[in-house]
Amino acid sequence: MKGMGDMLRQAQMMQKKMQQIQEDLGKRTVEATAGGGMVTVTATGSQDVVSIVIDKAVVDPNDVDMLQDLVLAAVNDALKKAREMQQSEMGALTGGLKIPGLF
Repeated sequence: MKGMGDMLRQAQMMQKKMQQIQEDLGKRTVEATAGGGMVTVTATGSQDVVSIVIDKAVVDPNDVDMLQDLVLAAVNDALKKAREMQQSEMGALTGGLKIPGLF
């Protein structure tokens, strides 16, 4: 039974480390741009968009579609970077194992 106790203790330690990583990721940010920097999106490592900055030069009431495309591209890129940061951090903890339901 000692082996079972050790395994349980290791699982609890891993869970505690995962919680700490998730908290840390929520404080870290990534940034993505589109349109040569005309749209900038900042997201946290927990994939929350916290800021969207749009250069006035790209705001054209006659071409709203372009602005929407730039915002969408920047948001998707920021979220992709946030996911990559999560996978990198969690991969370091799990030794590269893909554990379903983590992220």
